[in-house]
Amino acid sequence: MLVASPSRCSPPDWSRWLTPGVAGPMLAQRAAQHRPEVRLNENFEQARALFVQGVEDFEAGRFDAAEGKFQASLVLVPGRVSTLTNLAATLIKLARSESALGILDQALACAPDDRDAWWQRGIALGDLGRHAEALAAFDHFLGLQPDHGEGWLRHGQTLQHLDRHAHALTSFDKALAIEPSLAPAWTSRGNLLKDLKRLDEAAISFERAIAHGGDAELNRYFLAAVIGQNAPASAPARYVRSLFDAYAQTFDAHLVQVLHYQAHAVLVQNLIGLGGRRYAHALDLGCGTGLCGPLVRPIVAQVDGVDLSPKMVEKARALKVYERLVPSDIEDYLRTTELRYDLILAADVFIYIGDLEPVFSAVAKVMDRGGVFCFSVEIPDSSQDIELKTSLRYGHSEPYVRDLASQHGFEIIKILRHPIREDQQQPIDGLYVYLSRD
Repeated sequence: MLVASPSRCSPPDWSRWLTPGVAGPMLAQRAAQHRPEVRLNENFEQARALFVQGVEDFEAGRFDAAEGKFQASLVLVPGRVSTLTNLAATLIKLARSESALGILDQALACAPDDRDAWWQRGIALGDLGRHAEALAAFDHFLGLQPDHGEGWLRHGQTLQHLDRHAHALTSFDKALAIEPSLAPAWTSRGNLLKDLKRLDEAAISFERAIAHGGDAELNRYFLAAVIGQNAPASAPARYVRSLFDAYAQTFDAHLVQVLHYQAHAVLVQNLIGLGGRRYAHALDLGCGTGLCGPLVRPIVAQVDGVDLSPKMVEKARALKVYERLVPSDIEDYLRTTELRYDLILAADVFIYIGDLEPVFSAVAKVMDRGGVFCFSVEIPDSSQDIELKTSLRYGHSEPYVRDLASQHGFEIIKILRHPIREDQQQPIDGLYVYLSRD
């Protein structure tokens, strides 16, 4: 939310402008050197021009350039709330929300009821995972502008993060009462109803999101999960990327400590249990933050990683375990790489891919003879070979996996059943599959 026109905090009076007289411009220029209000006027005009250029850069997605313009404007005219707020919005876009909060503190000290500053503060705190503080910021914003549909949407999403689902639903309903065509609110409402197991109502919300111009691919994916029909071949790539980019900072702690995730450990432990073999070149598909890397490193000479989420890849890079890391769709990487591997592993990755045939085909292309391909899958809740669950994760049956292995020249070494994680304190059963390339 950019501020369209500058506003001042305790400004001097810059309403009067120097008009050169009949003596000519040279005389006026000399006079200006001795008149501080002229210099103030000149600074203000330059600052305003830089501000407008910064807004144009922001709207064009040139966030580094926008930051420079807003900073330069503030040098000329410090303390302008609109410039501070727009600078903060830019820093948020540049994933520097902590710095944005310091800028917003300056703006709110100057203008305690500035709506835009409170709005950006809520967004920055949410990005940092400080959801209780974000809720307070959105409360303040809505107290100033209660008829703001997107404000109630953000309010509801923040309540969801705090597990206050009933209150979140109320906020989404308020958003839609104000703006019935607000497609993201229909989507958020649908996902909340899905989590509450109110699947028929969730389906209606996703349908309305589509009808009001919401992301059709994403909402159809959600809709397929709640009606059990028309599941796409895989989850939308931008959904997975944004999900894990947002999740990157808290991923390990939440997954392991809260969800008791163990797929990485079970997969590698049983791989090591196959014998004393060492591998020359391993590939960690969907490596995430690198949970598998340190576990598999003792039995490989070199390990690479690929993941759709750039922020996950950066977390994995910090481990200094991987030889190379590539932010990419795993199928795209497998189809285009010229490297060969004798070990490929994928822990809890195929939950976002329904049709695994293209993956098996691509793995077979890059795997050395005698290489090992090991992975985990969730077990379907139904008798289907491929099932998109209401959790938005795919399940795959054992017969389906066995058929794919046979079709693509893999020999089954071992398949075992063991929980992958917990969901609502219930274990989610999975298959751990170990294949050898014929």
